[in-house]
Amino acid sequence: MIIGCCFTCVFAVLINKVSLEETVKADIGGSVVLLCSSTEHDLKPQNTEVHWRHNGSEIVCDIIKGKSSVERQDSQYKNRVETFPDEYLRGNFSIKLNNLQYTDAGEFSCLISPSSELQTVQLSIKESTAKKESKSTEQENQEDTEADSVDTSNWVFILLAVLLLFILSIACFIIYYCRKKKKKAPSFSPAMTEDKEQ
Repeated sequence: MIIGCCFTCVFAVLINKVSLEETVKADIGGSVVLLCSSTEHDLKPQNTEVHWRHNGSEIVCDIIKGKSSVERQDSQYKNRVETFPDEYLRGNFSIKLNNLQYTDAGEFSCLISPSSELQTVQLSIKESTAKKESKSTEQENQEDTEADSVDTSNWVFILLAVLLLFILSIACFIIYYCRKKKKKAPSFSPAMTEDKEQ
């Protein structure tokens, strides 16, 4: 019982020490701070190495003996990574990644040695809010234009219908008038003409 309890405690400490993971969402083209802090209180920056990697292999940044090193940095991260040297004494080895690309999505790992602390950050990239707003504004403008064209076509249809009704009513009036005139006109029968001749 005691051995099982000790094993559980040791396992929990190791998991906490070995891997801490968090998930971060950021906008395309923006920037994000990827957190990495040591739990060791007596850590000295001059004796510490920190290795930031993307998806396990791409070299994002190295912090060697309290100084940021970009010698082995992958080209896609050149001039895009900022470190915080003033924070090293506090055990904070977080980095800021600027000008985010869709290819930046994935897992960023931060290995602190000699303490062997591994922390990971899952980064997901989304379309920026400003772009979404401009797209939705464009979509609204397009919908308004379509609605205006629909309204215009409705008015044209209504005008044509009124014009057709007007023409039909005039035609009906003319037909009615012509028929009435025919009824009023006197008709001469052959019998009446014979009476007049006699």
